[in-house]
Amino acid sequence: MPEQTLNLASWNVNGLRAVFKKDFTASVARLDADVLGIQETKLQGHQLTPEMTDLPGYQSYWSHARTKKGYSGVGVYSRLAPRAVRHGIGIPRFDDEGRILELDFGSFLFFNVYFPNGQMSEARLQYKLDFYEAFFAYTDAYVKQGRRVVICGDYNTAHNEIDLKNPKANQNTSGFLRIERDWLDRIIANGYVDTFRHCHPHAIKYSWWTYRFRARERNAGWRIDYFFVDRAMIDGGHIREAYIDNDTMGSDHCPVGLKLIPPA
Repeated sequence: MPEQTLNLASWNVNGLRAVFKKDFTASVARLDADVLGIQETKLQGHQLTPEMTDLPGYQSYWSHARTKKGYSGVGVYSRLAPRAVRHGIGIPRFDDEGRILELDFGSFLFFNVYFPNGQMSEARLQYKLDFYEAFFAYTDAYVKQGRRVVICGDYNTAHNEIDLKNPKANQNTSGFLRIERDWLDRIIANGYVDTFRHCHPHAIKYSWWTYRFRARERNAGWRIDYFFVDRAMIDGGHIREAYIDNDTMGSDHCPVGLKLIPPA
């Protein structure tokens, strides 16, 4: 029996209602993902319409901010039936913003995460760093149990100078602060792998562009959307390709993806 390759994708849509006005259904069809995680839906549960939840061929799962309306929020469209769906990591401080969905597919765990942005204030920067620490402590527990994990989403941090157009000009901007980049260093040192950089060590591609200054037209962007996996997924030969789909429009982000053969 041939090995099954899954196409996983992630996209910060910057408002689900807005992206539906920009041919979202057709974009999803072109992506042809078996599992698609979307971030920044900016919706509460009662605002979801059948058009949003019932894309042909997919089941959908949602997590919403419990406090701020029209803020944050994530969703997953899946052709695969998960064994379990979990919301958050059991810490109200982080779970109340509706940033984490976990789907257990048996052979691997799929996490769709909208990591916080630290630009608003020192307090939000600290919240972002605390979120990183709490979230990866949560996934570490699974890895120690021998589970395989896939963590996609908007990480809101460009890791190295190759990952943004103007690194020098942004070294004091949240999203490229040394303290944020150090966190990605720690994650990698702890056994997680940035799949795009693993597959394409020297490629210069971005996944987010500000709406200002014709940034996307000039390709003055940042790579802040990622698929990370645990090291055993790499060592086991499960990763086939990682990609950034610069051709899909509709948001200030573009989709990123991962093709993998699920562990046995």
